[in-house]
Amino acid sequence: MPRLSRRARLNAWLAHPARVVVTGFAVAVAVSTALLMLPAAAEDGTRTGFVDALFTATSAVCVTGLTAVDTPTHWSAFGELVILGSIQVGGLGTMSLATLIALAVARRISLRMRLVAQAETKHAGPSDLRRMLTAIAGTALAVEAATATVLAARFAAGYDVAPGRAVYLGVFHAVSAFNNAGFALFSDNLMGFVADPWICLPIAAAVIIGGIGFPVLLEVRRVLGGTRAWSTHARITLGGTAVLIAGGTLLVTALEWSNPGTLGPLPGPAKLLAGFFHGVMPRTAGFNSLDMAAMQPDTLMVTNILMFVGGGSAGTAGGVKITTAAILLLGVWNEIRGHRDVTIARRRIPEAVYRQALAVVALGLSLVSCAVIVLLSVTPYALSQVLFEAVSAFGTVGLSTGITYDLPPVAELVLTLLMFTGRLGPLTLGAALALRMRTRRYDLPEERPIIG
Repeated sequence: MPRLSRRARLNAWLAHPARVVVTGFAVAVAVSTALLMLPAAAEDGTRTGFVDALFTATSAVCVTGLTAVDTPTHWSAFGELVILGSIQVGGLGTMSLATLIALAVARRISLRMRLVAQAETKHAGPSDLRRMLTAIAGTALAVEAATATVLAARFAAGYDVAPGRAVYLGVFHAVSAFNNAGFALFSDNLMGFVADPWICLPIAAAVIIGGIGFPVLLEVRRVLGGTRAWSTHARITLGGTAVLIAGGTLLVTALEWSNPGTLGPLPGPAKLLAGFFHGVMPRTAGFNSLDMAAMQPDTLMVTNILMFVGGGSAGTAGGVKITTAAILLLGVWNEIRGHRDVTIARRRIPEAVYRQALAVVALGLSLVSCAVIVLLSVTPYALSQVLFEAVSAFGTVGLSTGITYDLPPVAELVLTLLMFTGRLGPLTLGAALALRMRTRRYDLPEERPIIG
């Protein structure tokens, strides 16, 4: 057998979309790490250690927001711009690559399944690639520009920030919000603006829009224009988003209402604003206007669930995604009712999709469990703190109870790996499972093990 040339081997490696995703993000993390290790990237002009630089770079590219060092005091303006660029590349890269994978999946499956996939993703085929990527970038920049304008005006008018600095703060936090990153240029994140709706609401809106996913955003525009009805994917995503935001807001507000460390000292309107803000952020932005370390254990558990589920597919949010969790819950509900098929809104969900959802959730639970075991063995922190940190890393959220700065290098590396696999794992696994679908031309003998 003749040996393949280096170019041929590279083309063969990149033939699978999952490999393209992993390679692209790994290169972005490597470049960002190298830039953050430069003395010019640090405020004091010294070289940042490899582990801290790698952790920050991975957190930025994977739009997580966990930080091993204090962002506004440790990094110089150059370092902050590196982080900002990494967030933008990671966010747009996730949206673009996820949509490209949808196209790749559509080309590798049967004609009927291709038509279904194209209808669900709202992309006609590879010929629309340039238009699609332009629309993704245009949508991101439009939302970021609008958010930055409101934030800059508020920083300048409400906090006497110099115009140039106000614009910089507005742009940084707008990009961080739309890409669901959670990086902030204040040492207490956004706790100083807990009662300011002109800061909290624009950031929350950008987080929600970015986390819904580009296919749904495009469909919203088309439906509002009267050109088509809602698809099943859009119904699940929008309905799930509304339920999770409303449920998260209600639970956080109720559980923390009298907590003297969080909502207790605030007036009523500020309590409602902060409750809403923290109902949105776990999906999966990572900004916080309250002290996470002071929250009740039950509130942290609710936040864990929201972080694990995450946002919409082909968006900037992390987690296992709303559609994955919804399909899995629908499958359980239909199994309890004795129904053979998984259905929603008078549509039947293919069995293969249900199996993919089960595999993605199982992968997520396995990764988080393994990380928690390792973190417990190398740190002195309690299970609740370690679990919160691990779920936040896997869901690419960025919320923390305050232990990140004090973690040993081994724990930082564990969270770095968890952020990387958390961002790419559900996406690449879903693509791999869809692309590996095969039709078996025979059936094996059936046998039913005892369940339960």
